[in-house]
Amino acid sequence: MNSEELLKEIYKPLRVTIQGKVKIFDTTEGKFVVKEKGKANIRDVYSYLNSRNFSYFPKIVDDTRSGVNIYEYVEDSPTPKNQKAHDMIRLVALLHNKTSYFKEVSLDTYQEIYENIKSNTTFLREYYNSLFDEFLLEEFMSPSKYLFTRNYTTISDALSFCDKELDEWFDLVKEESKQRVALLHNKLELSHYIKGDNDYLVSWDDSTIDTPVWDIVKFYKKEYYDLEFSSILKEYLDDYKLNKDELKLLFILLVLPDKIEFGNNEYHNTNIVRNFLDYLFKTEELIRPYYAEEKKE
Repeated sequence: MNSEELLKEIYKPLRVTIQGKVKIFDTTEGKFVVKEKGKANIRDVYSYLNSRNFSYFPKIVDDTRSGVNIYEYVEDSPTPKNQKAHDMIRLVALLHNKTSYFKEVSLDTYQEIYENIKSNTTFLREYYNSLFDEFLLEEFMSPSKYLFTRNYTTISDALSFCDKELDEWFDLVKEESKQRVALLHNKLELSHYIKGDNDYLVSWDDSTIDTPVWDIVKFYKKEYYDLEFSSILKEYLDDYKLNKDELKLLFILLVLPDKIEFGNNEYHNTNIVRNFLDYLFKTEELIRPYYAEEKKE
């Protein structure tokens, strides 16, 4: 008998609802969430959060079963997306404030970050240059290739920005012997925030200790299309002030383009390129005011 079959024997659910990667058991004793175990030891994570006076997560009902954890079910209140994002980012800022500390690091730590990003920008520049040259040779371009070629300078400018800012970032940190880190949720998205009788962040399975900027990068890349992110970012920075090198690293990681690949379906290809360009345009608009302020100073 596997874990789920055993749980059904124990809880005797009247109904089982699949919701994303979780299953909700509706029983005579209430509702419970059943979720596969991830990388993090949830009890250790919760224990650490409690020690930092951060208790905004659903209670564990049972973590003794092989492969799955059982949590209390929390009913989410209907909330407009942008309002929900603001509520969530305040909670994330609180998480980072409660769990931040400075750890000793060597130059190798910053060197590794630098080289990873630099190798990425170098690869992407060569990759997109080759696509651009290849598409220019075609007598009649498809809509997706024409859209890409027409906006190639936007992609090139984004990569140039990343290279320039990366060099400046490394100049800021190469003499540093400490790095600020915090406990990251590491899977931030609106579906992982619940507004019930309290605020809750759920799905802590990938939580880790690292620079807080990664939480913001992952949240933005997941939700940027449907949110007015400038006010959300401002709210976060008001509550959790990033220093100069952290802010620079954040903007580098936000601007850094993904790799897009063309397939055989032209409709799909055009959507991919359009979404890719939308991301670059929105991100440039997001960070522009911060560089305008820098020039004023």
